[in-house]
Amino acid sequence: MTGTPEAGCNAAHIALFMSLLTGGGVQRSMLKLAAAFANHGHRVDLLVCRANSLEPEQFVPAGVRLIVLQPGPSVWGRVLALKADPHGIGELLRPVLLPLKSSNKLCYLFGLARYLRRERPDALLSAMTQPNLVALWGRRLAGVPTRVVVSERNMLSSYVDHYRRQWRWRYLPPLIRRTYAFADAVVTVSQAVADDLAISTGLLGTRIFPIPNPVVTPTLLAQTRLRPNHPWFSGSAPPVVLGVGRLVAHKDFATLLRAFAQVREVWPARLMILGDGPERPALQRLAGELKVTDAVAMPGWVDNPIAYMAGAGVLVLASHWEGLPGVLIEALASGCPIVATDSPGGGAEILDGGTFGRLVPIGDVSAMAAAVLATLESPPDGARLKARADEFSVERAVQRYQEVLLNPGCRQARRDLHGSFESSRSASSCRRWPE
Repeated sequence: MTGTPEAGCNAAHIALFMSLLTGGGVQRSMLKLAAAFANHGHRVDLLVCRANSLEPEQFVPAGVRLIVLQPGPSVWGRVLALKADPHGIGELLRPVLLPLKSSNKLCYLFGLARYLRRERPDALLSAMTQPNLVALWGRRLAGVPTRVVVSERNMLSSYVDHYRRQWRWRYLPPLIRRTYAFADAVVTVSQAVADDLAISTGLLGTRIFPIPNPVVTPTLLAQTRLRPNHPWFSGSAPPVVLGVGRLVAHKDFATLLRAFAQVREVWPARLMILGDGPERPALQRLAGELKVTDAVAMPGWVDNPIAYMAGAGVLVLASHWEGLPGVLIEALASGCPIVATDSPGGGAEILDGGTFGRLVPIGDVSAMAAAVLATLESPPDGARLKARADEFSVERAVQRYQEVLLNPGCRQARRDLHGSFESSRSASSCRRWPE
């Protein structure tokens, strides 16, 4: 792309709002979208609460303006949230107004509203629940006609259940139901997340648009042609079973370790886990208890995990839930075979119900070990996996985002071009994008 808006889409001023500049998959997806919007000829602002980098410019795509919002007092943020929606005090009370410690994103509500009043962008896209709420309250405070589209990246029901001991999170769904109704559209990263959001909150399904994250880029495809400088990935080495992700409880690397121990009884494989997190000490102890320490490596985060996927025998995702696990798409793009849990979220959608990778029950050690062995013994065609990854390209995602962000009649336009939307058969009645 050379900075020319695509046919039928005038250049616009688009703002993207997220909490941090760098971090996990959400940040990477938003940076890819920002770059793609700029390449399509749009004026793009990237709004963050914290740059969390000594040299933030190195992460900001060319043609994108970085704006670091300034925080205000936390109490002020609560007052402004109530001012933005005074009739919503019942929904605001427990999750926002009463807790001793409120979301730190509230501190940036005034700064966001001031930006919207000053710059008046055509559209604002936010990502993740807390920034989404702040974006919608900020637009109401600013009183501007900016279209606001909020995006959910994970399974709300699983998130609330996981944090149920923190009582204020139990009251999050009613707040989301009320506040997201102010949005011009709600985007989710998968149909599963759309269904879960609609059922958990009671949102009208016609406002929800599943759009997969932009994952596959020319840069990513170039990375698949590289190989790690590690002896385990030499041509004569045993196959590597690969896990990638934060070392946290719901990623369940413990089940992967136990399954690998069973694999080792049959096949001389090795296990490498890329990532870091609080579960590292427990996982290292478990590897010792299972007597597989000599065949397990945990190097932390690496610069190019795609190269490791391209050289691995199989990638395993053991998560209890995911929104749209980008690691599966990256593995497909590299031609790496996949075993994944059939967990709530978009993993099964990526793999088309098991067509492009084996699905196993959550926490089932024996089933995971059997699936890994079957995959090592009979790996799928790599070219077929790579073709599936093309469905999750940046260009496909940016075209869909442009419709939702910039075309108020996008739903009618879709009906005119493709006929009626396919309606989900679930209770959510969420709308699916036609292929």
